[in-house]
Amino acid sequence: MTHPVSRTILLLDIERFSDRDDVEQAYLRRMLYDVTDRALETAGIDETLRTRADRGDSVMELIDANAPVTALLRALLTEVPVQLRAMNRMASRSAQMRLRGVVAGGYVAVDDLDGWVGSDLNHACRLLDAALLRAALRERPDDFALCVSDSVYQGVVRHDHPGVPAADFHQVTVGTKNGPLTAWLHGPVPPAGEDHGERGAGEAPGGSGDRPAPAAPAAPETKGTTRDTEDTRNRPAPAAHRGAPAPGPVLDVNGGSVSFGGGYVAGDQHGVSGGRVTGDVVMGSKTDGDRS
Repeated sequence: MTHPVSRTILLLDIERFSDRDDVEQAYLRRMLYDVTDRALETAGIDETLRTRADRGDSVMELIDANAPVTALLRALLTEVPVQLRAMNRMASRSAQMRLRGVVAGGYVAVDDLDGWVGSDLNHACRLLDAALLRAALRERPDDFALCVSDSVYQGVVRHDHPGVPAADFHQVTVGTKNGPLTAWLHGPVPPAGEDHGERGAGEAPGGSGDRPAPAAPAAPETKGTTRDTEDTRNRPAPAAHRGAPAPGPVLDVNGGSVSFGGGYVAGDQHGVSGGRVTGDVVMGSKTDGDRS
């Protein structure tokens, strides 16, 4: 194993990658590489300062410690959302791409199988997979959610460099199997008590699926009703007479007559749409000698 060396760790992950078919996954992987390359080029980070590992639905970049982290963060906050917006405008619904991102710092070594090892790298991967970051992405209109490690915040972000506003980052605690991790989330933090599971409540139109679907509009109020009046379609059917459950809507008429249009019923009647009619019910015109 090599000696551990200091690196800036960049992770980008495609949301709900496994929900797509093979053709869509291949397309999204190409787009992920394009987004990553353009962001790093915008940051002025040459390919000679980067080492990439392919993780299927995500990409990992180990960046030389001499590369400017401020330029990297600035590119991620500006260039990546612009690229995603342009791509998703032209892509079909199933090819929409939304990304979670993590920037961390630490020491990484290479083992005898050319694999990358190090506790700092492990922590960065756990931030990327955190339920809180997944929940944050579901609420983002720009299809990108970024989290940075505490070391990156303390060393870079908190100094409020141009294009990297410290006020836009909020401290969060991420639970992992090895205990809580302190991190800093760019943008609003999901409300406390929200379900931070991997899946969203539904699929938003035009998105890739992790965002909740918009709530259905409320039924308009009709003239002469009050706000306390319930929509009868949302109420359970009343219980039928004699304690038996009603199979559907039931009309109770206790005296007098009711006109509906079409036919006539009088007296106590049973077996009318499965319910009971008491009194006179007139449907249409009432005539002497012709009741239908």
